Amino acid sequence: MTINFNTIILEKDASGLATLTLNRPERHHAFNAEMIAELTVAADHIRTEEAIRLVVIKSEGPSFCAGADLAWMKAQQDADRAGKMAEATKLAMMLKAFHDLPKPVIARVQGQAFGGGLGLMAVADQVIAVDDARFALTETKLGLIPATIGPFVIAKIGGAKARSVFITGSMMTAEQACHLGLVSHVVSRDGLDDAVAREVNTALKAAPGAMARAKAMLRQITSPNLDAEIALAIDHLADCWESEETQGGIAAFFDKTPPPWLKP
Repeated sequence: MTINFNTIILEKDASGLATLTLNRPERHHAFNAEMIAELTVAADHIRTEEAIRLVVIKSEGPSFCAGADLAWMKAQQDADRAGKMAEATKLAMMLKAFHDLPKPVIARVQGQAFGGGLGLMAVADQVIAVDDARFALTETKLGLIPATIGPFVIAKIGGAKARSVFITGSMMTAEQACHLGLVSHVVSRDGLDDAVAREVNTALKAAPGAMARAKAMLRQITSPNLDAEIALAIDHLADCWESEETQGGIAAFFDKTPPPWLKP
């Protein structure tokens, strides 16, 4: 069975596997408001559909997910503080919906994943990435901060490891991301689908109720204050948007000029 949206595709098979495909190839599967809303609906369907036992999140083409769509970013730039916080909250709640799923989430990752793409990886239980994949939290290069996805990344890898990728926006190889805990397995491009299939088959042999309880226990131990952390992060992001530095950085990004902090 296939459920078609405009920006994603949700397929279900008889074994209990749901495959969720990001479907904005012309934008490298970047998030916009419609995609965030559709992913939220899909997560709710996966949660409530008893026949679904696990989900694989994937995309096709050169990128897994490029992060934020440029038009969506421009809309954030033009919105007031309340509008910025509302859109950030929608993204955070979409990620939280996958984070809270009582079923295993496997991310199949090729190419590049930036910003929100790393957020999807952070809320997955297993991340299988090709060996030439590249990852980065590039927000500070624009004068922003990785706030909305921050609580999920920190919950997954811890504060100490987050410092090495949050602050400077440095690029990570798949091996580096695996060392940090963002990636579970690094495989060759030819071996990606076989590796995903192995994890799917392993999950299908486990008891659904026990997996749900294991995930619930992990959430309670590793991220007991997630809602408060999300609210705090979004407040920090709104403060950042209002700063002259961020406004100058975003304007320079859209104008394709050097940001103010790079000018002599």
